[in-house]
Amino acid sequence: MAVDYTVIVVYLAGMLAMGWWGMRRAKSKSDFLVAGRRLGPAMYSGTMAAIVLGGASTIGGVGLGYQYGLSGAWMVFTIGLGLLALSVFFSARIARLKVYTVSEMLDLRYGGRAGVISGVVMWAYTLMLAVTSTIAYATIFDVLFDMNRTVAIILGGSIVVAYSTLGGMWSITLTDMVQFVVKTIGVLLLLLPIAVVKAGGFSEMKAKLPTEYFDPLGIGGETIFTYVLIYTFGMLIGQDIWQRVFTARSDRTAKWGGTVAGTYCLAYALAGAVIGTAARVLYPKLGSPDDAFATIVKDELPVGVRGLVLAAALAAVMSTSSGALIACATVANNDIWSRLRGAVRRSDGEHDEVKDNRLFILVMGLAVIGTAIALNNVVEALTVAYNLLVGGLLVPILGGLLWKRGTVHGALASVTVGGLAVIGLMAGYGILANEPVYYGLLASLAAYVVVSLLTPATDPAVLTAWRERLAGRGAPEATAAPVPAPQ
Repeated sequence: MAVDYTVIVVYLAGMLAMGWWGMRRAKSKSDFLVAGRRLGPAMYSGTMAAIVLGGASTIGGVGLGYQYGLSGAWMVFTIGLGLLALSVFFSARIARLKVYTVSEMLDLRYGGRAGVISGVVMWAYTLMLAVTSTIAYATIFDVLFDMNRTVAIILGGSIVVAYSTLGGMWSITLTDMVQFVVKTIGVLLLLLPIAVVKAGGFSEMKAKLPTEYFDPLGIGGETIFTYVLIYTFGMLIGQDIWQRVFTARSDRTAKWGGTVAGTYCLAYALAGAVIGTAARVLYPKLGSPDDAFATIVKDELPVGVRGLVLAAALAAVMSTSSGALIACATVANNDIWSRLRGAVRRSDGEHDEVKDNRLFILVMGLAVIGTAIALNNVVEALTVAYNLLVGGLLVPILGGLLWKRGTVHGALASVTVGGLAVIGLMAGYGILANEPVYYGLLASLAAYVVVSLLTPATDPAVLTAWRERLAGRGAPEATAAPVPAPQ
């Protein structure tokens, strides 16, 4: 295990070094929160794929493959579909807005007053997303070092908080690019073929497993539909995803770079399901499907390769965790705290705002670590996060982009009714039930349409300013001195 430990330690040290290097580039608010909006196609694609493919997509995706076979790919597959839809239909317009948060977009579209409420919902989503990613460190470090759960969460969480606080989005972008490469090598190029060979090849897998393991719809139509509602639509509106779109240096980069990342997600989904299916052949009686990834890595991979694949799992968790953390801190500072205190930009606002956002990342990071230690059920926490996001914010965001008759009163009603409906229905049906997101989304849509039609239309001047921003005009933003754009 000494070689495996060395691989992991070198990887973790590299993450901290990237954070230190990123700190030297983060000279303005734009640099710190959206990497100066300067990412080229290659780096944009890699970092976008890294953030959407986290621990749930890697460890959870293999677990679903172990439980359901090839149809276990659907969860991660719907994430890829959502990223493709965002990139093809919306990312160019989103990038041209030149904002920092989803709530700022809502204020621009509806003429203000939607920011705080939508910010609270988005903050709750990003916080729980960061928490679920942080909890996953316990699984990985337990396999590596037989480490206590609390110590593992503190160790993994502290490294992410450290490099995120140091350099903001620049540090996270650099580390995500490394993590993308590690994940590609570890999961797609090493673990996938080794798992299939160890299981005897596809012919042996088919001979030893029931036929439903190779049915593309074996997981069930209702489950697939729920995945589409939660994950595909969730990809369209999450602050963690939008904040990456804001890093693109052009709307073309956002569109085509995101399309490449979405396609990569589809391949990653299938790989995870195949690895899980192979693990079912090798270990038919595991206590939990989520143990499949760690078990096959620990027992079947050679020394050195095992360390690299575990580093890949760690990379998957860290990329989502850091992306959710900076999104959580950005929303907390820009959409909630700054609005509540009525803050205005100071003459040296850019310099001060970097310090403010750095402080918020540190504070939110400590809150995430503390919450992760207190919680045990990752699936329930993630479900709460996505139900709130989709039930509360999907309709007013997409409505604002697609329906000019939508009003600020309709948006506020939609967020409030949808959010409360989801919470109430989760209390009644159970957190893991499908009904809360179904009925919550319908309630949000009904409130949006009815209240918008019953209230005065949005001021034409607001809509004119909105169309100007969508076209890429009239978006004031202080920028740092030009530097070569990463490719």
